Amino acid sequence: MAFLALLEDLASRQIRRQRIFRDHEDFFASDDDWLMSRFRFPRAILLTLCAELGPDLERPTLRNRAIPRELADRSGISQPSLSSMMSGVLSGIIKLTGRYIRFPYTLSEQADIKVQFAAVAGFPNVIGAIDCTHVAIRAPSQNEAAFINRKQIHSINVQVICDATMTLTNVVARWPGSTHDSFILRNSSVGTRLENGAVRDGWLLGYSGYPLKRWLLTPFPNPQSTEERRYNDVHTLTRSVVERTIGLLKGRWRCLDASGGRLLYNPEKVCRIVRACAVLHNMAQQNGLPLIMTDQQANDPEPDPHVYPPDARNIQAVRLREDVMRRL
Repeated sequence: MAFLALLEDLASRQIRRQRIFRDHEDFFASDDDWLMSRFRFPRAILLTLCAELGPDLERPTLRNRAIPRELADRSGISQPSLSSMMSGVLSGIIKLTGRYIRFPYTLSEQADIKVQFAAVAGFPNVIGAIDCTHVAIRAPSQNEAAFINRKQIHSINVQVICDATMTLTNVVARWPGSTHDSFILRNSSVGTRLENGAVRDGWLLGYSGYPLKRWLLTPFPNPQSTEERRYNDVHTLTRSVVERTIGLLKGRWRCLDASGGRLLYNPEKVCRIVRACAVLHNMAQQNGLPLIMTDQQANDPEPDPHVYPPDARNIQAVRLREDVMRRL
């Protein structure tokens, strides 16, 4: 959350300096290591981001000190001040979604992704790995029961699709915690387009909570042969990148992680925060910015207890999975 405050202040050039503050220097006078430790971005990228967000955040005021803001760990920014500035910052970042988060529908977009996934363990034609993760929220005032997930925590269930480099290619953040992962996919634009044949030669990898599709390959529910077990092992190894991606996303933006507590906003605002964090995550990935994580943060598996049996009606998908098994 302090990161959002920084963007607002820098873009509007209204960082307030008061005598009570221990450190009077401009934030950009701090070195990149300090900026990275606090805001996950070095000076150059912060300046670029502020330039992009400036038109959405700048606003005229007749007051010399419009909002008395500094960052949380330097001034103890109040929650009301942060909440008042957050809407504009979120809107500006979310407008960048089309530039930074794109699903690979075309052959040219898919080519490198398939090569990168195949390099993991040999699984062919993979264009993405899919999973869902929960972002904890406080109990909402409306439809509270819908937000209680299987762990009895109020949450937003967020769909994540990534490539082999842990870059996000799709994020859906709009469903309450009780919503099943497969329902979110079925009602997402990516799920609809793939079901309608938008991709002819490529598939997502999903865990066994998803139904087997010609464009979505899942593990064998009860592997009986050496070939089926081999397929499951390679499938798990290849798909695990999405768990690491979710761990990296939450490690980079700790407000999304349960270890940081719950987000104390209404569900709609939490969804906007998730979407903004996803854009910032891809900016960090595209610029090769590191994040040292603990072992606990490195993975964020969200196994779902609901397992679909093999869909005998989807003969094409069953045969496709068997063909991939034989190739492996």
